[in-house]
Amino acid sequence: MSQQNNDTANNEQRALTTGGFAALANAGALNDATEDLAGLDLTFDRIKIPAGGSTAFEIPDGDSEDVNMVKEIVGVILLHHPAYAYYKDKYTGGSNPPDCGSFDGVNGTGDPGGACATCPLNQFGSGEGQSKACKNRRMIYVLMEGELFPMVLSLPTGSLKEFTKYLKRQLSKGRKLNQIVTKISLKKATNSSGIAFSQAVFTFDRVLNEEEKAAIAVMTESVKNYAANLTMSALAEGNDDAPFVDAETGEVIEPLKK
Repeated sequence: MSQQNNDTANNEQRALTTGGFAALANAGALNDATEDLAGLDLTFDRIKIPAGGSTAFEIPDGDSEDVNMVKEIVGVILLHHPAYAYYKDKYTGGSNPPDCGSFDGVNGTGDPGGACATCPLNQFGSGEGQSKACKNRRMIYVLMEGELFPMVLSLPTGSLKEFTKYLKRQLSKGRKLNQIVTKISLKKATNSSGIAFSQAVFTFDRVLNEEEKAAIAVMTESVKNYAANLTMSALAEGNDDAPFVDAETGEVIEPLKK
C-alpha cells in the first residue's frame, strides 16, 4: 500500500474513532442552531494569548463563566483575515473601537481611512520606536472537534511571521487550511529589547476525509458571511484586557480601563 493510501486510511480511521468534524453537521445541528439564533446577535468566543511569555491559551469554559488554560488548540482553520486597528490615543483595547480599522488589509475605514499600503500610519517607524502606529493583527476562526461554532484567535504582530510560514508550507503541498487539522501551541520568545512575549506555533496534524471536507465547506461559507458583516467594534474585542507587547519593538500597550 502506498504512503498516500496509508495516510487516507489513517484519516478515515481517526475520524471514525473520534467522530471527526462531520458529526455535528451530519446530525443537522448547524441548521437547528441557525433557527434557534434567528434575530440574535451572534459573536464567537475568543481564544486569548496571555502576555509575558505564557505558553498556555485562555479559552472560555463552555459550561460556566470560567476560563480554561490549555497548552494546545487542535482544530480546522475555517477562515482568516487581517484585523488592522489604529487608535489616535496611546491606549488601545477595552470596549472602544479604533479610530480606523480594516478587515482586508487593503482599505481602512474611519479616520484617516483610505489605502492601507500607502497610509503613513501603517509604516514602520510611525509608532513608538520602529513600530507601526496601526497595529496589524489577524483574526483566525478555529473550529475544534465536537464544537459547532468556531472560536476566534486574534493573532498579534509577533506571531504573524510564524503563521505566514505555516500557510506557505501548506499551500505549497496543495493543502488549504480549511481542509486540514492544525495544532496551535505557544512558545516563549524574547525580542531584541529583552521583553518576553508569547508566540503562536502552527503544525500540521492531518488531512480531513471527504465527508469532513464537505461538512467544513458549509461551515466555512457561514463564517465568511459572518465576517463580511463585522463592524469596527469587533476589532475592539480583539484587544484583550491584558497588556499587549509589540514583539518587534517591545512597546507595551496598556488597555483602556473600564
